[in-house]
Amino acid sequence: MSIHINLLPWREARRKQRTRAFYGTILFLLLLGLLLGLAVAHFYQQQLVTQQQRNDYISTHIERLNREIADVHRYQTDVKQLGEQLSLFHMLHSERVNTVQLFNELAESIADGVVYQRLSRSGQLISLSAVAGNDRQVSEQLRTIASMPGLGVPVLSEVAIGLGGSERVFQFDVTQLTDEAAAQEALR
Repeated sequence: MSIHINLLPWREARRKQRTRAFYGTILFLLLLGLLLGLAVAHFYQQQLVTQQQRNDYISTHIERLNREIADVHRYQTDVKQLGEQLSLFHMLHSERVNTVQLFNELAESIADGVVYQRLSRSGQLISLSAVAGNDRQVSEQLRTIASMPGLGVPVLSEVAIGLGGSERVFQFDVTQLTDEAAAQEALR
């Protein structure tokens, strides 16, 4: 008698059990991989959001600094313009003072019988044209101009006989001295 044992249902059950275990393991690993992938994606998303916040913070500060730099450049331009205006104001003020001094000194220096006809100024050089009754008055006028503390030595350029025949029309140039030069001239 031989016993015949059929192992086919047992193998079939064992194969199904192994297949289910394999699919369960695959499903478990798939879910684990999916969860791990979602966790990594979430981590990277948080890193990206944090970096974007940093970038926004830096961009905001860069914009603020650029505005401040533009303000500084505008202030520097304003300071430069104000400096130019101030130097122009000082120059005009000194010119005004020099012009007043010039007319005061010319008024003080006028000799009897001399009449100024024309005055022109180019920097510190003053060109004058005057009429005198005779040569003595011309000489006296030039000596008086030379003795003025704010004026240099006059240089006579022309003497002519006037229309009446007795008058002398003369032209001369004189340098207006600055305050420092006038002080040095007074010491001599």
